[in-house]
Amino acid sequence: MTLITDSADLARFIADLADEPFVTVDTEFMRDRTYWPQLCLVQIGTSRDAVAIDALAEGLDLEPLYRLMADERILKVFHAPRQDLEIFHHLSGRLPRPLFDTQLAAMVLGYGDEVGYEALVRHVAGANLDKTSRFTDWSRRPLTPQQVDYALGDVTHLRVIYERFRERLDARGRARWVDEELEALLDPALYEQVPEEMWRRLKVRTRDPRFLAVLQAVAAWREREAQRRDQPRNRVMRDDVLLDLVANRPRSVAALRELKRVNLDNRAAEGLIGAIEAAMALPEEACPRLEPAAKLPKGIGPLVDLLRVLLRLASEEHDVAQRLIATTGDLEKIAAADDAAVPALRGWRREVFGEAALALKHGEVAIRANGRRVELIET
Repeated sequence: MTLITDSADLARFIADLADEPFVTVDTEFMRDRTYWPQLCLVQIGTSRDAVAIDALAEGLDLEPLYRLMADERILKVFHAPRQDLEIFHHLSGRLPRPLFDTQLAAMVLGYGDEVGYEALVRHVAGANLDKTSRFTDWSRRPLTPQQVDYALGDVTHLRVIYERFRERLDARGRARWVDEELEALLDPALYEQVPEEMWRRLKVRTRDPRFLAVLQAVAAWREREAQRRDQPRNRVMRDDVLLDLVANRPRSVAALRELKRVNLDNRAAEGLIGAIEAAMALPEEACPRLEPAAKLPKGIGPLVDLLRVLLRLASEEHDVAQRLIATTGDLEKIAAADDAAVPALRGWRREVFGEAALALKHGEVAIRANGRRVELIET
């Protein structure tokens, strides 16, 4: 059985996994026409076989699957699971635990930034993926055997990758590095869409509090409307139209109708005008504000450049993806303050880079060229 469409079959399959130390997991979903991801297929790989669960099968009860995702006794192995986690959080209110991310492990093991699954299958598992169903519409039924085989490939090779990565992580003492990163990935707040915070996604030049208040209200209205309709937010109103509307601030449905690019029914239009009116009535002190853009102290740029060279050196020496160790923003904050609240000065990152960065900043070490090599020396 490679495709499960029946609740009883799913319950039996999940029950048979009680002795599995880990399972590999992937999902196929559609999101181009909906606000929430439409879960179409869930693939589970075990030590014995791999199956695809048809999430769109009529009457299929997915609760046993959700229990598996929450079962602390069984490790769930994904590759780049951010969207998968969002789906499970939305549908069940729970995140898969415990978790392992092979993309994250690949970054820790020196495979570069955000390496793709296909590359890992080729370089780690020594296999090639069938690409013929890559752009398929997973919401159409019935699924073909070719589609199911393609989907199962996303979890069968994943077992080999996980097992080899686990051995390498243990051998190099880096398993805890991955564990630290996964804790951040399992924060439920990452997957919760808060309408009142959606205005922060939009790039604006002004810091006028009243403009920001209207922007917050309109963006929150759009988010709720998108959720209500289950449509992508830009289907409700495009970003550029939203910003134009905020700049004009119509105070009536009639005034709203005069904006050529806004096309809403009466119910939606009235709700939008109500949101704008509420924002305009806010006391000045209640309006949102943007933090002033941090300005680097004068002359600090060359120090940031030195830290960037050190970061590249640490990345190559420890064979870890550079972006995973520190960002440009981290470097700027370290250059400005020894106690900067950045990940690069905590945990394993401090060991491989942070301590050396502070030492370089205070002249305790220096960077020099030695032929074709760049090295760090004590001063």
